[in-house]
Amino acid sequence: QVQLVESGGGLVQAGGSLRLSCAASGRTFNIYNTGWFRQAPGKEREYLADIAWSSGNRYASDSVKGRFTISRDNAKNTVYLEMNSLKPEDTAVYYCAARLFGMSQYDHWGQGTQVTVSS
Repeated sequence: QVQLVESGGGLVQAGGSLRLSCAASGRTFNIYNTGWFRQAPGKEREYLADIAWSSGNRYASDSVKGRFTISRDNAKNTVYLEMNSLKPEDTAVYYCAARLFGMSQYDHWGQGTQVTVSS
């Protein structure tokens, strides 16, 4: 089993920055990659970015490319999401998720952290 805990959310003014953290524990050696998602009230969950645990290869949605950056610290079993130039429409609950080797989808999720961007 893998456990994920997000942190770093909060209230920020438009144009500001936040860094979210996703700390993994348990059988972390089984993790192939970790992704960040968000869900705003009344909207579907949205993919933001993901990073491969071993290679570091990373991908980001066009909607956040250039503003959000995903990174990892393997020694700390932690994945980060650096968010800059935040907009009110970035307000959402942000989740990290892990996809294990051999799995085709993300099946381990954190509890989420709230990000609120005020105008």
